[in-house]
Amino acid sequence: MTTRDDRRQPPVDGSEAETLRGFLDFHRDTLRWKCSGLGEEELRRSLPPTDLTLAGLVLHLTMVEAGWFNLTFAGGVSRPGWLAIADSDDPDWSWRHAHEFGADQLWQWYDEAVAVSDRVVADALATDAGLATRAADPAEPVTLRWLLGHMIEEYARHNGHADLLRQAIDGQVGE
Repeated sequence: MTTRDDRRQPPVDGSEAETLRGFLDFHRDTLRWKCSGLGEEELRRSLPPTDLTLAGLVLHLTMVEAGWFNLTFAGGVSRPGWLAIADSDDPDWSWRHAHEFGADQLWQWYDEAVAVSDRVVADALATDAGLATRAADPAEPVTLRWLLGHMIEEYARHNGHADLLRQAIDGQVGE
C-alpha cells in the first residue's frame, strides 16, 4: 500500500461489524500510506517541539494492536516477537526505542500484530455473542464492539500525528 487511493474504504451500507472492521482497515492503511516511500532516517526523524516519529507510531500501534486484541481480549493466543525485549513497566517504551529497529523489523511486527488481531476479531464474530463478546482478561471487561471503536479512535488520533510528521518531513499532505 503506497497511495491514498490504495486504502480500503469502509462499506457505506454494511453491517455494524463490517463497518467497524472497515474503518479499522482504512486507518491501518492510512498509517501505511503516511509512512510509504520514506527511508530509515525519515521514519526516525522527530520534529520539534515533539519527539514523536513515524517509526514510533508504527511500533506504538503494533503494541496497541497486540496488547488489546491478542493479549487482553483473546488472552494471549500468540506471543509477539517484540514482547521479550519490551519493558512492560514503561508505557513510553515504544516511543523511546523505535529508532533501535529497522523499518523491515517494525513492519514485520506490525503485520504480525494485525494478522493476529484480524484472527481474534473473526473468531469472536463467529460466536453467538459476536460484537458483544467480552475480553478474556476479567480486569478489562470490554466487548469486541468497544474494542473496535477504541482502536478506530486510537488510529485516528495517531494518523493525525502522522499527517503532521509527514508534511514536515517532505511536504506530502492529504487525508
